[in-house]
Amino acid sequence: MIAPLSWKTVIATVLLSSGPALAQSVAKPTQPATAPSTQGVTLPKPTTLTLANGARLLLVERRDVPLISFSAWVRGGALADPAGKEGLAALTAELLQRGAGSRDARQFAEAVDGVGATLKTHADLEHLAVTGQFMSRDSALMVELLSDLLTRPRFAQDELKKTRERMASEIIAAKDGDPRALINTYFEAFQFSGHPYGTPVGGTEASLPTLSRKDVLAYAKNQLGGDRLILSVVGDFDTKELAEKLGAALGGWAKAASPAPQAPVTTVTKGRRVLLVDKPDATQTYFSVGNTGISRSDADRVTVDLVGTVLGGRFTSLLNTELRVKSGLTYGARAGFSQSTHPGAFVMFSFTQTETTEKALDMALDVYSRYRKSGMDDAMLASAKAYVLGQFPPELETGGQVANRLSELAFYSLDASDVDGFAAAVSRATRADVSTVIGRTLPAPEDLTFVLIGKAASIRELARKYGPVTEMKISDKRFTPAPSQR
Repeated sequence: MIAPLSWKTVIATVLLSSGPALAQSVAKPTQPATAPSTQGVTLPKPTTLTLANGARLLLVERRDVPLISFSAWVRGGALADPAGKEGLAALTAELLQRGAGSRDARQFAEAVDGVGATLKTHADLEHLAVTGQFMSRDSALMVELLSDLLTRPRFAQDELKKTRERMASEIIAAKDGDPRALINTYFEAFQFSGHPYGTPVGGTEASLPTLSRKDVLAYAKNQLGGDRLILSVVGDFDTKELAEKLGAALGGWAKAASPAPQAPVTTVTKGRRVLLVDKPDATQTYFSVGNTGISRSDADRVTVDLVGTVLGGRFTSLLNTELRVKSGLTYGARAGFSQSTHPGAFVMFSFTQTETTEKALDMALDVYSRYRKSGMDDAMLASAKAYVLGQFPPELETGGQVANRLSELAFYSLDASDVDGFAAAVSRATRADVSTVIGRTLPAPEDLTFVLIGKAASIRELARKYGPVTEMKISDKRFTPAPSQR
């Protein structure tokens, strides 16, 4: 299936501009699409090894170019952030590549850049990830740097201070300027209040300054270990030789000192509720509307791709056509599902001038309600199938993309049929299937969570139209209102 649509992806892919000709062509009635091909993508079968410490290696030889790509997933992520220490996993992930083994931060970066390689780390809700690409001739250096990064990070105090301050300054800058990069954080914190899925992965202005080297060392000891590692490598190498090198480098990595964090099941919230985040200088209102959606392993995940595509997953979607192309109320309107072990958020997102907030929200809700009631016609379904099938192959073209997909599937205990059977599953989806999935995965209009970021003095009254309002200020140092404001 298509990779889960994260909230970051939703925000990043909001379309900001287009020419009149394109807008005019989009506004034309949908034409029946050519029947999509059922021939899809076949995932290469990896050689799978499990080291004595529990680390899992998935190795795929691909000799077309002299490159080796890898994707390492370490279970834990922000789920393991202690209360009040939000952002600890993200800070730890950043610091992994800022000095390890015999190299300080500068020397480590020079070792990567000096051979034209790439190496990046980041934290997600449920895992830490390390990705990279090296020339095949530099495979020994790749293994050395990856091993040092995972098993011998320095966590230098000066690097910690700089990284921590940068993370906090990025939050402040987004609040002062364009808060689109943060609305997902506000939405998930509100939707999953009291649940680990509401954790702000990047931390908060309140939590980041409190994070110490002692906290990072404790996180690394408790949450990083060989038993948590899934490492996929794709490229120009000899499987036996690389397996021996990786086994020698990572086989002695101790297991994590604590059990992997487990989150309880998420649920759909009932009724309507509104979070209003006051940004007094705002000239626009940024809004997200949704609830809890589906998990990564949901049996209907392929059909959900079609459902999301038509509603808000492409330029010609129902939401974007109504809010942008026809009405000109916004530069972009999107919708999508964030999928994790348990159901993540389903969201519709857009932004509009303060004075057109009510009109844009009502239009989005009208589009949503009509879609939920009527579903797709034949032309819509055919067009969605063609689009989804066309978008899928480019997601698995490079070695890095294949490596990341292998790690993702292993992480969520899915098999190759998730990829190999994707095209056939798309092609056999019927209107009846779509209608059933829409009814099951899209929350009823009366069960929606709203997050509005804008000038509260101008939109406070209309916000009450959509449900009971909880209000906070964008200057608040957390992404959830204080108890007295709830």
